[in-house]
Amino acid sequence: MTNIAICGACGHMGRVIADIIANREDCKVIAGIDKITQAYSDFPIVDTPDKLPEKPNVIIDFSHPSTLDGLLSYCMTNGVPIVVATTGYNADQIAQIKKAAESIPVFFTFNMSLGINLMAELAKKAAAVLEGQFDIEIVEKHHNQKIDAPSGTAIMLADAINETLETKCSYVYDRHSVRAKRTKTEIGMHSIRGGTIVGEHEIIFAGRDEVITLKHEAHSKSVFAVGSVNAAVFLKDKSAGLYAMSDMLAES
Repeated sequence: MTNIAICGACGHMGRVIADIIANREDCKVIAGIDKITQAYSDFPIVDTPDKLPEKPNVIIDFSHPSTLDGLLSYCMTNGVPIVVATTGYNADQIAQIKKAAESIPVFFTFNMSLGINLMAELAKKAAAVLEGQFDIEIVEKHHNQKIDAPSGTAIMLADAINETLETKCSYVYDRHSVRAKRTKTEIGMHSIRGGTIVGEHEIIFAGRDEVITLKHEAHSKSVFAVGSVNAAVFLKDKSAGLYAMSDMLAES
């Protein structure tokens, strides 16, 4: 049994995670962390990690980047593994997450969806075959409340492609300010914000007279919640280190 604490327990994703765990037999929620401490289930909710009534096996964080310092401090002090599922971190915070992985198990990916991670692997294979012959563009769409752009997932996909290429590409986020032809050594990234779009990512490989497209659509945020719970169960009893979806898939 994996005892889990949910950071961001009162948010939409926190409630979805709690519901998913309630229907599983291999894990349970023992507490929540949220600035809103009104309980809605059979587990207590506290406003800071240091007030947790008992030590969890794993913490799932689906909250806000501002909570990172306190969470990592608690986890490192108490030796608690953490699944970092929040988005919108800056470069310094990402470095902080990776540093914490030197002393505790940390599961960190820009997207918890199994489908997105499969898409990244397919994109790497395509890039290795098509390099130099096809231009690469990434289009991502999200709801109108999303703050960061491009999405962390779009950057993750671009990074996955770029690490495969022999000639590394630069990322171009805004073409309207540059009056010049597209170069071969770039990956264009485009962000669309509107309505209640959960998340769509499209990778376009455009060559001479042919186009290859990889596309993923998330129709519900529950796909990310399921991934985070699977990651928490996977992370229990792991040694210190930085883990990602590829590590979990390798064991399945």
